[in-house]
Amino acid sequence: MTRASKNLLEGVVTGAVGLALWLFTEDVEVPVVTLTKVGVVMMCVGGAQAVMGLYRSVRAPAGGR
Repeated sequence: MTRASKNLLEGVVTGAVGLALWLFTEDVEVPVVTLTKVGVVMMCVGGAQAVMGLYRSVRAPAGGR
């Protein structure tokens, strides 16, 4: 598995978990953080990872690595 595909997969999974937190944890109370805000941050991080994976797959040399 190449580094680009790992970044893309991690980004999609992180974004999906963030989306689930954002959608379904509105009524859950945790003492330190708000889970909906954690979900938004995870979606942003997952999006950045996915974009980096796409960028690396486009910029990869033809021989692969």
